[in-house]
Amino acid sequence: MAVTDRIDAMAAPLCERIGVELVDVEYEGGVLRLVIDHPDGIGMDAIAGLTREMSRALDHEEPIPGTFTLEVTSPGLERSLRRPAQFERAIGCEVAVKTRPGMDGPRRATGVLESADEDGIEVRSADGSSRVFRHDEILKAHTVFVWTPEPKSERKGKDQGVTDAPGRKVGP
Repeated sequence: MAVTDRIDAMAAPLCERIGVELVDVEYEGGVLRLVIDHPDGIGMDAIAGLTREMSRALDHEEPIPGTFTLEVTSPGLERSLRRPAQFERAIGCEVAVKTRPGMDGPRRATGVLESADEDGIEVRSADGSSRVFRHDEILKAHTVFVWTPEPKSERKGKDQGVTDAPGRKVGP
């Protein structure tokens, strides 16, 4: 069993007890990262509580040899999608998908997540074409934050000039 699978099995009941969802477990470069979420957002109390509980469990079980850093965090704007339930909650959102090597077609796809279930997902790209992926074909997937800036406000009056330091009007 992989380290992340063992950590996932340890962390899931602790997250449930604290009342948060375990979104992701990553172990890379000496950093063990647990990503947690809650529909109302994640506060510092939940992060601190899970950090304490996981530290105790990791000290007791010792699933990772040597030293490492434990990091408990919220998912942020762009959220990893790994489990079927996470994909189901993201239906209608913009997503990016990267497939495992050796799959038919391009390895990367972006578009709107049209559907998701226990078997896989369907993504509709900007050109209107759709692509279906089985969960076991997906290497990585995440939501994509779409930035839409507010329109610039128009000048309020024609006679609004710019002033220089002493207050003299420069311009119209």
